Amino acid sequence: MLKIGITGGIGSGKTTVCRIFESLEIPVYYADIRAKQLMVSDKNVKVSIKSLLTENAYYKNGKPNRPFIAERVFADAGLLQKLNGIIHPAVHHDFDQFCIKHQHTSDYVLNEAALLVENGSYKRFDKIIVVFCPEEIRIQRVIKRDRLSREQVVNRLKNQLPEAEKIKVADFIIDNSGEKSLIPQIVDIHKELMQRKK
Repeated sequence: MLKIGITGGIGSGKTTVCRIFESLEIPVYYADIRAKQLMVSDKNVKVSIKSLLTENAYYKNGKPNRPFIAERVFADAGLLQKLNGIIHPAVHHDFDQFCIKHQHTSDYVLNEAALLVENGSYKRFDKIIVVFCPEEIRIQRVIKRDRLSREQVVNRLKNQLPEAEKIKVADFIIDNSGEKSLIPQIVDIHKELMQRKK
């Protein structure tokens, strides 16, 4: 079974692309969503985050205090790196379990994550798909989707590599600027991946 990484900058449309792959019956592991779930369900992750960011990182009900965490780590690259050092290994292990679950039912699985290239984990995959979209369109999408200020979105972009850097490691590029239809691009990649597996 091939393991395919799919990434792109914030607001590039990774989730939309993944939903289309799912309609082709391809299992998709949403790494960023699972990371948030593991912050609640994995005891070791919780203890390590509290140790790094103080008890204030979690509410009394056991849920992460996301505004507090975001404020701390997006203002301090060193803290962000340490937080990622806690979460990424837990996510890698979780993805391995996901692959075992689907190994007999699918020719390939997708792992969707925003920071695959930044954290070097793209090297763990057989192929990499990058979803491309111009920065200004992405900024507008995220402002609308997450109700953030332009400044907040730009700060998050600073923690991600420019798209040109991600494209350098891509085996496939999906153009989601609105210039090309998404479905034919995805179907072509799907066919090629199915051929490589045979």
